[in-house]
Amino acid sequence: MHKPDGMAFLLLYVDDIILTASSPALLQRIIQSLNGEFTMTDLGKLHYFLGVQATDNKEGLFLCQTQYAVDILHRANMEMCSPCLTPADTKSKLSAEVGEPVADPTLYRSLAGALQYLTFTRPDISYVVQQICLFMHDPREPHFNALKRILSLISWSSKRQRTTSRSSAEAEYRVVANAVAETCWLRNLLLELQCPLTHSTVVFCDNISAVYMTANPVQHQRTKHIEIDIHLVREKVALGHVHVLHVPSSSQFADIFTKGLSTSLFLDF
Repeated sequence: MHKPDGMAFLLLYVDDIILTASSPALLQRIIQSLNGEFTMTDLGKLHYFLGVQATDNKEGLFLCQTQYAVDILHRANMEMCSPCLTPADTKSKLSAEVGEPVADPTLYRSLAGALQYLTFTRPDISYVVQQICLFMHDPREPHFNALKRILSLISWSSKRQRTTSRSSAEAEYRVVANAVAETCWLRNLLLELQCPLTHSTVVFCDNISAVYMTANPVQHQRTKHIEIDIHLVREKVALGHVHVLHVPSSSQFADIFTKGLSTSLFLDF
């Protein structure tokens, strides 16, 4: 709700609600109005919502899933496990056919699903969680060992492309297009929340050729086969909504989402 006398936002998930408003008086009016229609309980200031803890401090609202993570360890009977430096083992690669089937595949799937939810506040484990989820249909012991290794607000996405790219530059360009589409959604969301961005969104890419393609309007031989919708990037760059810059691989933080990293690089990122 956005009116001259105040703003209010309501987030609803089934029967759980987060409500905030620009003034305490407006907040109370909305709560009273809701109470007139539904049987509700006001739990006061936000502190826990769908497994996510919220703590107020001078810098804002701090979100974590500490208790949720502890609960996962308890379900896996690993409260006293030894810690690992990184969630992914860079020396081994998981295979669908290697190893004996796990004794309790239901437990494997349950823990893998719980870890997916944990990535909301722990994006550093997102790559290896995605890897163990590939074997949900037939989990083997090596997969469970990889899951146990993990049992040691940001927007991100990691997925396989549906089409075959004819060059590495094209593959990188497609990924930039996905990132730009995500930034457009976030910019529109902030606009709806009455917090419009007044500057360009910076998108980093570690492929120089792909960066050149975002600004080059010439449809040369290497790019004329690429679908028109992928060139959304050029349109947004031309409008000034997005600015695409090159980033060296040593500073490519997104690698933590897409591959297993060495201990030093993982901790640095």
